Amino acid sequence: MTWLGIDTSGDVAVALVRTDGTSRTVGDDAPRRHVEQLAPFVRDVLAAEGLGVGDLQGIAVGTGPAPFTGLRVGLVTARVLGLALGVPVWGVPSHDALAAAAADVLDEGTPLLVVTDARRREVYWTAYDVRDGAAVVVGGPDVAAPADVPRRTGEVVVGGGRDVHPEVFGAVETPASDRAAGLRAPDPALLVRLAVARSAAGEPLPTEPLYLRRPDAQPPTARKRALA
Repeated sequence: MTWLGIDTSGDVAVALVRTDGTSRTVGDDAPRRHVEQLAPFVRDVLAAEGLGVGDLQGIAVGTGPAPFTGLRVGLVTARVLGLALGVPVWGVPSHDALAAAAADVLDEGTPLLVVTDARRREVYWTAYDVRDGAAVVVGGPDVAAPADVPRRTGEVVVGGGRDVHPEVFGAVETPASDRAAGLRAPDPALLVRLAVARSAAGEPLPTEPLYLRRPDAQPPTARKRALA
């Protein structure tokens, strides 16, 4: 079986995952080019494996948290593909993929914080504990100014928000940090891994987006009539 993973919560990334666990991922970190890049990435990753969209058995898509426009591109693409092909579309929080990658290399009981850029001098954050080799949510997801994000002693911080605000999130260092230092963006192959496991366990996998705040662009409010 073959699954497609899509994440547009930050960078644009697409992965093709087979039943045997092998995967191929393509992506780019060019900002705000989600519409132009996503469809070609899907085409390219399938072509590289000699497959077409008709070979897909399911699609996993990152649900954020992330800004409105980029996240919407991935979710809409996944839903349209799923509807056209008649295959399931599973939603997985994008932070969970980052946390799962960190849990693979961190020790049992390690406190973990995932932070990604929310713009407006804010970050999206989710707190986890590493338990039995998995990342378990213990706080969030939420959006806040970096200085207002709850911190824990000895935690490991991963995600692109650390690069944007190193004066805040570079402050807590542990030996485990070195093993997770390169984790900056969600791997869509891990979205597939999580989706397949959660689906098998009967967990709900909604594709509703985690915007956590209203979009930047808002329709103008109605003008008040002046009294005659």
